[in-house]
Amino acid sequence: MTHLLRIALPDVPGSLGAVASALGRAGVNIEAIEIVEHRGDGVAVDDFFIRLQPGVMPDAAVSAVMTLDAVEVQWVSRYAASGNLHLDLEAVEMIAQEPSRAYEILTDVLPGVFRGDWAMVVVREGGVVRAPSMTPGAPRVSDARSDWFPISGATRLDAPAAWGSTLLGAAPLGSPERLVLFGRHGGPEILSSELARLSLLATLAASIGQT
Repeated sequence: MTHLLRIALPDVPGSLGAVASALGRAGVNIEAIEIVEHRGDGVAVDDFFIRLQPGVMPDAAVSAVMTLDAVEVQWVSRYAASGNLHLDLEAVEMIAQEPSRAYEILTDVLPGVFRGDWAMVVVREGGVVRAPSMTPGAPRVSDARSDWFPISGATRLDAPAAWGSTLLGAAPLGSPERLVLFGRHGGPEILSSELARLSLLATLAASIGQT
């Protein structure tokens, strides 16, 4: 089983190599690394997709990284989707190939792009909230909140109580009364850089879908 390890580390040469070396010494194989965010305070946030050698527990990976100065583990969890990662540009290419299905394809690819558990398109029409597109595992749309609308830009949303400890990232999809959102159960935190990427993907999907 692959795990996702999200790490905040100094945004300076050598930091990434030091983390990789520490994980290797702890019996952790790194399958992929993705830069999530470069913050203005000199810190980078990276996602490490790791596979543990037999007998090695996730705590060993965390402990190995925490021995390094100014390095913080923000999240660790199992991650079953590592074999089917979608990059932003690949998502745009998929949408461009089938513009008539732009919103449906966007919904399908968002969980892979943003390490989410599900995604959906939500529309408010005449006070009624419905979801014309959603992925398997998405919660009941009847619990969606009408006060999410109108939406003017990418943002974090408060999840309905029925959705539990779900973190939500959302962006307008061609209209203030239509949004696309993805959910993560428990974490990690949805970063501002992820919201910016979500906004761009939603804008491109809306533009392509209308051509």
